[in-house]
Amino acid sequence: MKLKFYIFLFLLTSAVFAQQKQVETSIDTTKNKIGAEFKLTLKTVVSSKSKVVFPKLKNIGPLEVIQSYPVDTVKKNDTYELIKKYGLTQFDSGKYTIPSIKILIDKKPYLSDSIRVEVANVKVDTLQQKMYDIKDISSADSNNDWWIYVLIVIVILAIGAFVYWYVKKYQKKKIEEEVYKTPIEKATSLLNNLESKELVQKGEIKEYYSELTDIARNYIEEAIHIPAMESTTSELIQAIRLASTKKKMTLTPETVENLERVLRQADLVKFAKSKPLDFEITDDRNKIQKVILTLDNAIPTEVPAEEEDQLLNEAQKQKQIKIQLRKKRNKRIAITVGTVLFLLFATTTFFIVTKGFTYVKDNIIGHPSKELLEGEWVKSAYGNPAVLIETPKVLKRMDTQKVLPKEAMALIKEMQLFAYGSMIDNFYVTVSTSKFKNPVELDLAKTLEGTLKIIEAQGGQNIIVKQEDFQTNAGIQGLKGYGTMTVLNPIDKTSTKAYYEILLFKQDQGLQQIMILHQEGDTYANDITARILNSVELQKASN
Repeated sequence: MKLKFYIFLFLLTSAVFAQQKQVETSIDTTKNKIGAEFKLTLKTVVSSKSKVVFPKLKNIGPLEVIQSYPVDTVKKNDTYELIKKYGLTQFDSGKYTIPSIKILIDKKPYLSDSIRVEVANVKVDTLQQKMYDIKDISSADSNNDWWIYVLIVIVILAIGAFVYWYVKKYQKKKIEEEVYKTPIEKATSLLNNLESKELVQKGEIKEYYSELTDIARNYIEEAIHIPAMESTTSELIQAIRLASTKKKMTLTPETVENLERVLRQADLVKFAKSKPLDFEITDDRNKIQKVILTLDNAIPTEVPAEEEDQLLNEAQKQKQIKIQLRKKRNKRIAITVGTVLFLLFATTTFFIVTKGFTYVKDNIIGHPSKELLEGEWVKSAYGNPAVLIETPKVLKRMDTQKVLPKEAMALIKEMQLFAYGSMIDNFYVTVSTSKFKNPVELDLAKTLEGTLKIIEAQGGQNIIVKQEDFQTNAGIQGLKGYGTMTVLNPIDKTSTKAYYEILLFKQDQGLQQIMILHQEGDTYANDITARILNSVELQKASN
């Protein structure tokens, strides 16, 4: 019955992380003055082939790391004794707990012992003590280099935009040569495009006349070879008359007069701010079109019969222009996308070569545990008696009625469960609190066994368990179970190697439990776990 009670009580539990007892912990003194250095020493004995990783820390619990000393190696027969020292300090008086530190030996985590230290005030005699000037502010190293990735993305996008603009500009210079085969074809198309812009309807009369006369001048310059764009109206009319005689062009006086009349009207609009009426604008446009067609017919050139047979009507020409423009646009887009992809590939390759694939995967592609670690953490109290804990995400309340059987609920006066994630996720944490109806004498070791059996029933396999005493920063004693297991995914039947830790605390008619589970070898999850466990504070049970 007792065993069933422990199993029912922890049916909702899941798992946490672990270590073995292979690290010797010591400190040079447990009492020191404000600002003085504590030297924390960690020793471990390993084989010559073992790989040991001591963490790089800025803080160890409430104490600041002011010096991380190099690892000393002492060879003893076929083994090596590795000695790592940390220089710690604290600038507030009081009693503190140096929490356990996680060391990786052959990729397996091990914990050092926690140590209680005391920091005392220092009396300052300003009459005898020599005073010094305050030092200048020195910049601190920062790992917050997110702006580098933002800058790289901006530079790549800017280069892509420049390539697109440059290709578009280059193609724009050639498009007229590729699309318009003859000056008359170009002039006719531009006149149609001018009408589609609806400049007259928008009141942009000056711009309309400027483009209208430029179309005529460009045609005259390309077809008759007169410098029409640089000539004044009088010079252009005189040049056309001379070219008509020289090239034996059959032009009526009406044609030349119509051209001169429109050009002078345009001069008045552009320089004298004249505003022609709507019918005058339409008439001027028709005159220009008729002048261009008349000039083209008057030019003594012979068109081969084959070429004449291949001429398309205006609708077909416009369709051809659109097809050509679409091809150019698609080509610009393809060149731009290719350039951006190449730059992304080159940048990623550079980081892989210089930083390693893991760095690229975690910082550029992304890592879920890293995002949790670097996100905005939440500190909150859960359950009754309350567990005050800091987590990367808010824990959500779970319905214990749906988890526990009626037999277990009959023994419990009050139970609350809060969780984030699940056993098959990258990171899983739960907090549960219980108060019992009748007086019970809890055996935390047996409670841990019952919890592990439930975990096994939920998909945990090959569970390796270690246990040791645990003490919070406030000195509350409890039991910690930790180790590794294989978690079976019930959906796709795959298995993952996981690491777990379980904290158990018993109080008068009350039990508080914290559980954490994550994939083995996830260094970011290891840091999350250490930060969570260092933040644990407990509230005493109330009757």
